[in-house]
Amino acid sequence: MPAPARRPALPRTYLLWLAGTRASLVGDAAMYFALGWAATAHGGAMAALVLTAITLPRTVLLLLGGAVGDRFGARRVMIVGDSVMFAAALLLAVVSLRLGTSSWLLVVVASVIGTVDAFYLPATGSMPRRLVGKEQLPRALAMRQAGGQIASLLGAPLGGVLVATGGLSFTAAVDALTFAVVLVVLLRVRPAFDVERSSHQESLLAGAVGGVRLAVKDPVLRPALLLTGAAAGFLLPVVSLLNPLLAREHGWGAGAAALVTGGQAVGMVVVSLLVTRQGAMRRIGVGAALGLCGAALGIAAVAMAPATGVAVAGGIVVGSGSGMFACHIGPLVLTSIAETHLSRMQALLTLVQSLALLVANNVLGVLADAETATTAAAVCAVAVCGAGVIGLASKPLRDLQRD
Repeated sequence: MPAPARRPALPRTYLLWLAGTRASLVGDAAMYFALGWAATAHGGAMAALVLTAITLPRTVLLLLGGAVGDRFGARRVMIVGDSVMFAAALLLAVVSLRLGTSSWLLVVVASVIGTVDAFYLPATGSMPRRLVGKEQLPRALAMRQAGGQIASLLGAPLGGVLVATGGLSFTAAVDALTFAVVLVVLLRVRPAFDVERSSHQESLLAGAVGGVRLAVKDPVLRPALLLTGAAAGFLLPVVSLLNPLLAREHGWGAGAAALVTGGQAVGMVVVSLLVTRQGAMRRIGVGAALGLCGAALGIAAVAMAPATGVAVAGGIVVGSGSGMFACHIGPLVLTSIAETHLSRMQALLTLVQSLALLVANNVLGVLADAETATTAAAVCAVAVCGAGVIGLASKPLRDLQRD
């Protein structure tokens, strides 16, 4: 009996780019922790203002950032963004060491981060399509997803260690080093696949609007965006908002909440690694929808869990479903969009997630106060399951097959 054919290895250029960007993510996560810690020394209102200074420019400028990436090239945008952040992190390290962490300094740095993110996120989101072929894209994105989760898990504890060791100044210096690493990588890595850029005859504003118009009209992208919004609005808050509230409601304590959150991360990483090794489902739209249905079952288990162990198991199911959804929806979008709109579609995806999460966090928080956290989690389970069923019922998504 012949041995099964081995899957071709991912290109070295992609693996090099991925290693550099994941290292930078660890530094960024540590930096976000350090900024938040420094901001809380000035009170809750100032801490909220610092967070707003990041999210507001990022949200407002995202669509423009996508248009810039499609016009001038994602690699060029990333090089400029990393150069700006390298300089900003070094400047923060020097200024905070000499003058301290004043409130105005924190707001300025947060504004720079949010502005650069608006241009950087769409560009980096489109890079896998420029570095690997369509047939390897699901595996490449799954590896990126797993690396991102691991970076997030490592970043916050590292931030705590760095802050305890040398404060915000030391953390900023370490973050600058990670930006230098990415810069070196980007200067060495060049896209392996020619991707057509958007027309220079079209204004950037018109290009941004054109990306939204294309997504709304496309029979595949339209439901994909709706599923992404549903996942952001009713799946992500379970991890960040409802887990601690459910733990308090059940009298489990902070340790149990951390275990459930860790279970969700483990589930996502395991599924992402499996997809990296085995590949995504051939009916890629079905895979994304089934991931949401599985995550809904996990949310229900966490909400109704009689003991911590059951909640942790439910968290693993939530993470597994989330990972399955993410590993299928990413390549679905990148292979369905025209090459001239890669960055713009990544910008739109990020914007949809940000707006959905912004609204849902506040609504679910109010609902948890008015009723119970269990009620809010039940609403999330029903909504996520409904989104998965709608995805399965969507003929364009259901019939879509990867190459």
